[in-house]
Amino acid sequence: MTESQYYGNVRSEQPEPSADDKKKLNNALDNIQQLGTAVSPAPTESNIFCMTIIGQVEGHLILPPQNKTTKYEHIIPQLVATEQNAKIEGVLIVLNTVGGDVEAGLAIAEMISSLSKPTVTLVLGGGHSIGVPIAVAGDKSFIAETATMTIHPIRMNGLVIGVPQTFEYLDKMQERVVRFVTSHSKVTEQTFKELMFKMGELTRDIGTTVIGTDAVKHGLIDAVGGLGHALRELNVMIEQRRASNTEISTGGVVQ
Repeated sequence: MTESQYYGNVRSEQPEPSADDKKKLNNALDNIQQLGTAVSPAPTESNIFCMTIIGQVEGHLILPPQNKTTKYEHIIPQLVATEQNAKIEGVLIVLNTVGGDVEAGLAIAEMISSLSKPTVTLVLGGGHSIGVPIAVAGDKSFIAETATMTIHPIRMNGLVIGVPQTFEYLDKMQERVVRFVTSHSKVTEQTFKELMFKMGELTRDIGTTVIGTDAVKHGLIDAVGGLGHALRELNVMIEQRRASNTEISTGGVVQ
């Protein structure tokens, strides 16, 4: 038997990989490309729905493709489905956003605040501009120690007609933001407007950037914390809601 015949027989004896083996190999390659690791966390069904608000909040106008965006027409149906899904008992909102469309941001914030299920928001990196109302929309809010929040007056892009009606429109829209933030957090209207119109802190602009503990000190955010703190608080709220529902269903007597 020649050498080529020997190695040919050895190769022919090796079994062909099964469909499952090929699938596992492809999944491993995908994980390496997407996550940088060959092992991905095992999927488990959770009673907590995690929603991310990242990049720029996209509203009625489509942003350039190179922008990282959160589209409000994607977020709203997810919130509706979350409210209707009986298996989901709590919602975690994770923010790292530069802001964006005012009306789209307010729509998302209103949806979050109107959920009947416990909601906790967590600001990581930044929750700037219209991200502020979203950050305070939950039942409890957390901010990472190094995360920032930029508070500034409303701006408009593109063609602006210089007439009194334009100013009145901007003023009314700004009041909507102020009213929402002050009604869903501990910050007073006077303090929030002082932060909004403060001069000299932002380059060539007016406004204020608050970091971690400062956001808590002003009353914008409830506490400084990370993912573990947010999940613990959300689980406590879920247990309290379960106990409340049990008490109602048993006529005031917990069995």
